[in-house]
Order: sequence, then structure tokens, then C-alpha cells
Amino acid sequence: MELTKIAFGGGCHWCTEAVFQSLLGVEKVDQGWVASTAKNSAFSEAVIVYFDDDKIDLKTLIEIHLLTHKSTSNHSMRTKYRSAIYYFSNHQKLESQKNIAALQTTFDEKIITQILPFHQFKSNSEEFQNYYQSNPEKPFCKNYINPKLKFLLHKFSNQVNKSKVSHLISTT
Repeated sequence: MELTKIAFGGGCHWCTEAVFQSLLGVEKVDQGWVASTAKNSAFSEAVIVYFDDDKIDLKTLIEIHLLTHKSTSNHSMRTKYRSAIYYFSNHQKLESQKNIAALQTTFDEKIITQILPFHQFKSNSEEFQNYYQSNPEKPFCKNYINPKLKFLLHKFSNQVNKSKVSHLISTT
């Protein structure tokens, strides 16, 4: 099985990693920092998602990404938390543009998520990899990640790997 990869940035990479790790069809998530090109060449928190597109499609991944971070807010931390989809092929670029345009109608505010070429990745240190899966009881995880995962259980329940969020199922 050949996996497809795409990168997403928007909020804390611990949150983004946990969201995508909980999905069926996502086989691997690399957490760290991504740089694009030109004015977006500075590294920003992000993840690379490796997925089986027979089990989950790019449109679903993009929709989940837009709904699980502040994709309509151009806040002061956008350098550290660039709202972006980093593509690896022209096909992904075109699909991302088409999907954001289609999803825009479901948002009250304008989506600010950029569609950028992937250029470079720096992995986070080992101690912070799989952060949520290793630390679900930490206050950060309970306060910031659990609400995102509970949202997924409600809105995308058929896409969630229940074994990754089983401790949340009785509380949703």
C-alpha cells in the first residue's frame, strides 16, 4: 500500500498531531515545523500526514483541518502557527483550492488558510512526539486537545479510530 502525504499547519502541532492521529486511514503523522518558499520560508508549527486515500480522502482531511483550528482568524501568532495546507504535487494544490472554495460556504468568516508548496520539514524532539497519546492526562491535553477530539467524535464519528480516543467516548 502506497501512502499519500500532505502537510497541515494552523495551531499547536501537538493538537494537530492528535487530531490526525485519531483518524481512520491516517497511518502516520510527523510532528514538527514546516517551511514553504518565498515570504513563507520561515518554519511554522505543522504536521505531515501520511494517509491511505482509499480509506480517507483529501477533502475530508482538509475539512477536519479547517474545523479544528482557527482557520478564519488572522491572529498575532500566525508566524508561529501559519494556517496552511502544504502540498507535494500540483494535483494536491488544485484539489486543496477546490475544496477550500467549496467549504467556504459553510463558514461565516473568510477562510485564511493558505495553500503553499511544501519545502522543508524539521521534526520536533522525540520527547514531544506522539504528545497526546503519551500524555492524555496533562492539563494542556485535557483543555485543548480533548475538545477537538470530542468534536471529531460528534461530527466525523465514522472517520475516527475509536481505539485512539476510547477514554473520551463515555464523556461525549
